[in-house]
Amino acid sequence: MQILPVSDSKTKKEFLALARYIYQDDENWICPLDMDIDAVFNRNTNPFFKHGACTRWILKDDHGKTIGRIAAFINDKKAYQFDQPTGGIGFFECINDEKAAFKLFDTAKEWLSEKGMKAMDGPINFGENDSYWGLLVEGFTPPSYGMNYHKPYYKALFDNYGFTKEYEQITNHLQIRNPFPERFTKIANWVAGKPGYTFEFFSKKNSEKYVEDLMEIYNDAWKDFENFVPIKKETLQESFKKMEAIMDEKLIWFAYINGEPASFVVIIPDANQLIKGFNGKLGLLEKVKFVYRRWKGVNRMRAIVMGTKTAYQKLGLESALFIKLKEYVLPLNQYDELELSWVGDFNDKMLSIHQATGATFGKRHLTLRKIF
Repeated sequence: MQILPVSDSKTKKEFLALARYIYQDDENWICPLDMDIDAVFNRNTNPFFKHGACTRWILKDDHGKTIGRIAAFINDKKAYQFDQPTGGIGFFECINDEKAAFKLFDTAKEWLSEKGMKAMDGPINFGENDSYWGLLVEGFTPPSYGMNYHKPYYKALFDNYGFTKEYEQITNHLQIRNPFPERFTKIANWVAGKPGYTFEFFSKKNSEKYVEDLMEIYNDAWKDFENFVPIKKETLQESFKKMEAIMDEKLIWFAYINGEPASFVVIIPDANQLIKGFNGKLGLLEKVKFVYRRWKGVNRMRAIVMGTKTAYQKLGLESALFIKLKEYVLPLNQYDELELSWVGDFNDKMLSIHQATGATFGKRHLTLRKIF
């Protein structure tokens, strides 16, 4: 077997093409857009290069056939917050061969070790954890946009190499047309009518304000979680820019208490329903299909992230936001399902909110760690 760094157009194409080979007979897999994967490894489009490093490889067998790939990266803002300096690996794909997988893991480990790392987390993203994060181990159904999908045998490859679970990421599914539980609805309507409580949906024309409001809420809501790193305005702006093509402003809601930003939820139509069958490409024909499908509408949404300031976390604001969302969505007669993804098993409050809505289990991803 031969490990090759991804360093030119040929190896970049092989890196992308491998996933299409691995999942060629899997009807549930939806190929991510090549441009989205490329953007992760592009210094001009990924702001994480400003405080980190990244590289990637492909693996060929004795006959020159590409049989594996992996990326390794270091996020300087998080690497040193653990008991040992910890890097990351991601975008792992491999045939069902332990020697091949271990060759990829060893290559990433060596690169990270040379840069002072003592452990590696994976499979994760060289970016925010709202996409390409975690190993899918349960719920092998069509993934929503940005969510990792894997072969079931991958878990054994990670386990046998010595990776152990750090935490689970739970994704739940909410059937939009089903009424919320009575208690949930009662609380939500009571909260929505309280004096001083106001609710607004996102506006592209006033995006600067809402980006700042979201950043303020998010950084307060997550500040007490272990290894938290405040999100930057430029990162949020880049995220909203990427969402523009599929964004529905009235699926992104904010709650205010006496004018102060207090809670938010960001939901987008599932773009994977728009790009299914594109095989990672977005040429002229695919763009025409994309526009048509966008006009026709998709029937699934994905909740990317929610947050409520610490001081307001027991006031039922999230319930009211879901009610506002449903008041808009139901009359459209378009959406059937909302995917609530993903919530760490350490986040009891958010999991409780999922349960209160009547959502049911959908998927389980694992974030794993290998200590050198």
